[in-house]
Amino acid sequence: MNTSPSLPAEDDGTRHWTEPGIYTVAPGVYRIPLPMPNDGLRAVNVYALTDGDTLVLIDSGWAVPEARERLGEALRGIGAGLGDVSRFLITHVHRDHYTMAIALRREFGGKVALGSLEEPSLTAAANPTRRSMDTQARLLVRCGAGPLLAELAREYGDLPRQHIDLWERPDEWLEPGPRTVLPGRKLEVVHTPGHTTGHVVFADEDAGLLFAGDHVLPHITPSIGFEAVPAELPLRDFLDSLRLVRAMPDRRLLPAHGPVTASVHRRVDELLDHHDRRLVVIAETVASGANTAYAAAHLLRWTRRERELLELDVFNRTLAVLETAAHLDLLVHQGRLTATDQDGVRCYATS
Repeated sequence: MNTSPSLPAEDDGTRHWTEPGIYTVAPGVYRIPLPMPNDGLRAVNVYALTDGDTLVLIDSGWAVPEARERLGEALRGIGAGLGDVSRFLITHVHRDHYTMAIALRREFGGKVALGSLEEPSLTAAANPTRRSMDTQARLLVRCGAGPLLAELAREYGDLPRQHIDLWERPDEWLEPGPRTVLPGRKLEVVHTPGHTTGHVVFADEDAGLLFAGDHVLPHITPSIGFEAVPAELPLRDFLDSLRLVRAMPDRRLLPAHGPVTASVHRRVDELLDHHDRRLVVIAETVASGANTAYAAAHLLRWTRRERELLELDVFNRTLAVLETAAHLDLLVHQGRLTATDQDGVRCYATS
């Protein structure tokens, strides 16, 4: 590692969290925001852990030239380079977390570790015959979203698969439990399904930190079950995972998208309350006559700006309809609604 770094800035909240650079979170822990082209989230946080000799990254960024350049510049701030990364610990298999690790592994040889329950989705994503958004298209049929399905096909049907060559297998499949990642630094791997089936978070008990990936985000609710091989009840899994994290000691929240905040518990409580209220509202849409996820999604408001469904772009409308379906299916599981399948469309009714 280079011995003449420029000093990183303190992560004190005085700058917008997406502003390029490298920010000190805690001794030996640095936050690096990397750009996400053509994505409303704007940036993804990568976290660098180092003892001065060894460098480990939690998540890696989206494998695009601008993000690679920003990562290299940021690492120079702690006297390191891209080739110094010995290991990538990846929270989940979405492209903004996983693909840069694979690209850098090919070039420099660092090891990549990913939650073991991500294997089915990773395998499906790597299938060259699978079309972009194929899984989501099948789910939209079940949601009764014919018009949206046609629009999605026009938007994505003929596009080349992004990063198909970067969906390589990791060097290690992570299992829950403690692991030493650097001399004197131990992390607890915690399985937190919901956002994806194999999502994991990393808890640093000694430093009082939780590297939360997309499981707990400070400003938005993460999408649920957007993956190549989705779970049967992803919202149930997500809420159970939130409760699991809530039962752990409170720690500083180090999210993948958004600023570092003081309390994981505070944000988890907000997310649980949000979904409790959302379940009530979605049940009311069925009582008012909306019998499919697509129909129910039209009666809801979306984002903090309270937008109507048709005000969203086609990708975010897809997310909205699928998340409505996840809430409806959980209500059925809880016995608060019933569901029947009619010509491939799932129809809901009050119990």
